[in-house]
Amino acid sequence: MFDGIGFMELLLIGILGLVVLGPERLPVAVRSISGWIRAMKKMANSVKDELEQELKIEQMHTDLKKAESQGLKNLAPELQDSIDQLKQAAQSVNRPYQVEDVPSATETPAKEAQTAKTTTTESVKSDKPNG
Repeated sequence: MFDGIGFMELLLIGILGLVVLGPERLPVAVRSISGWIRAMKKMANSVKDELEQELKIEQMHTDLKKAESQGLKNLAPELQDSIDQLKQAAQSVNRPYQVEDVPSATETPAKEAQTAKTTTTESVKSDKPNG
């Protein structure tokens, strides 16, 4: 992190900070500066990750164009891998929208009516005196 700064320079910065800020405010200043550095590193890593993702997408796009120009036959292994990854991504996008076992509209009211009937019967039984 401190490539051009040696131990003596850090020591000098620490002593100057202690003299200028004093012992009460120096720890707060160090915490806030380290927080800023942490935030900048997070932001830089985020930008780096986004750029890597965009480059990967661009590479897949060019691979797909090459595959289309060859008619999707006799493809190089890296082109075939890119196409397989794209197919998997398309399947994962479509999977959440596939219809699962959803109860039909006619079944739902019947279940609700049965539940209401059971609740009414139980409340009538509880009104009777024990004896």
